[in-house]
Amino acid sequence: MEAEQALDGNKFSEVVDIYPVTGRKLFLGRASDAEAIAQLAAGGARIVQLREKGLCDLEFYRLAVLYREETRKHGMMLIINDRVDIALACGADGVHLGLGDMPIPEARSILGPDAVIGGSSHTVEQAMEAEAQGASYVNIGPLFATATKPGVPGIGLEPLCLVMERVKIPVTCMGGITERNICQVVLAGARYVGVVGAIFGARDMAGVTARFASVIRGAGKIMK
Repeated sequence: MEAEQALDGNKFSEVVDIYPVTGRKLFLGRASDAEAIAQLAAGGARIVQLREKGLCDLEFYRLAVLYREETRKHGMMLIINDRVDIALACGADGVHLGLGDMPIPEARSILGPDAVIGGSSHTVEQAMEAEAQGASYVNIGPLFATATKPGVPGIGLEPLCLVMERVKIPVTCMGGITERNICQVVLAGARYVGVVGAIFGARDMAGVTARFASVIRGAGKIMK
């Protein structure tokens, strides 16, 4: 049954656990974008971030519109990577900003008070600055070496633990997270986990998504 609209952007911390971030080159040829989103939803994901660096503006806009249409069908949040203008134009729930992107306060003034705005960080200081600027959540990473950032070493789990101690907003993490190390990540306290390759490179995206979600949600129940 199709949801009438995407989830309320103010409910990020209540609805997000597994946080797929697109890697379309890993699944195109096996599945369409609509099929991939349906598989994420079937696996229990309630959010997806559209992150595609190699597209021209028009291609990215058209893809964002498609993702907005499909995520609405499944009641999922849509976050656009980097592009505040495209997030606004397609009606996304928010945007994720890197350290070299538009400042968070300016993005907030464009997208409004209810938009989800995530900020990237590699250090505790950067995470605290994102919070001070008004981010809805902050991401720390890459935790481990990852093909999405070739040549960049993983920062490990200690910065993740420190950021979760120092900031009050939700802390997401990503970078090289797989089914082999997800238990380490949740044992460190992570409850919002971003994944690219391990999901989008899988033959059974729904099954892998469901297994990630089960580990994260199971850890959350134990800690309550």
